[in-house]
Amino acid sequence: MIKFTDFIKDFTDGKESKIKCKFHMSADFLELKKSPYDCLMEDDIDWQNLNNYRNEKGKSSKLDGYDYLISFVQYNIYGRNFFVFGGIYEVKIANTNYYGKGGYDISLFPKFKEYRKRLVIKLTENLGINFELTYEKVKEKNIEIFELFPDIASEKFNGYQNVSLMYKDLKIALNVPAWIVALKNVKAVYVITDISNGNLYIGSACGNGGLFSRWSEYIYNLTGGNKEFEEIVNKYGEDYIKKNFKYSILEIFDTKTKQEYILERENYWKNVFETKNKGMNKN
Repeated sequence: MIKFTDFIKDFTDGKESKIKCKFHMSADFLELKKSPYDCLMEDDIDWQNLNNYRNEKGKSSKLDGYDYLISFVQYNIYGRNFFVFGGIYEVKIANTNYYGKGGYDISLFPKFKEYRKRLVIKLTENLGINFELTYEKVKEKNIEIFELFPDIASEKFNGYQNVSLMYKDLKIALNVPAWIVALKNVKAVYVITDISNGNLYIGSACGNGGLFSRWSEYIYNLTGGNKEFEEIVNKYGEDYIKKNFKYSILEIFDTKTKQEYILERENYWKNVFETKNKGMNKN
């Protein structure tokens, strides 16, 4: 186990008393209709406001006397004790008499910037209502580095023609707001490649929710209801799909496109790649 505090020790040495940590679990105090995780992924003014808010009373949302803020957001997909690293920020009081949004001037510190949106930590105990902790308190807790996501977690959607993702990357992409919007806005014909042997499966997304909805079924169900994939899981186990399947887009369509036309195009691609005779399509 690698403790998070050991991981950033080069930065924190000599600064411990000037660092505060926020573990964002809710955006209710800003009356936002999205999670802190969505705010981080969108990286917009809402994310800034989560961190630069200055409360007038009490210690909550108070950074007076601190030079740095280390920010995290709860990652409920894994569980309530998992958080994604949101970055290290330099902190200054914007105006000593000003409270609320923008109460602090914060700027992203370059150190460990490459780990934003990608580094997942795990707490061995619940925070309860204490979403803010001094760094000294954080050092006392067992906070381990659990996982480092691929770069896709911090990337913006860069075009349908560039979508070709392994299972693990697809699982992350389907939780990134920019990817969610892009995939919901198209229907599609797609190909799944078994990289261990080159076998292909051609499928289509024709229903409501577009390609996002169809690909989500593969993430939460693995087989997406396909008998071909169920046979693979029964024979080789679930890890086979997780390690070997890659998901790519062949053709996209407007969400108003009729199902019959998309199915025609799906059949066209099946014939092009001979996936009924040599691939993973059975019909």
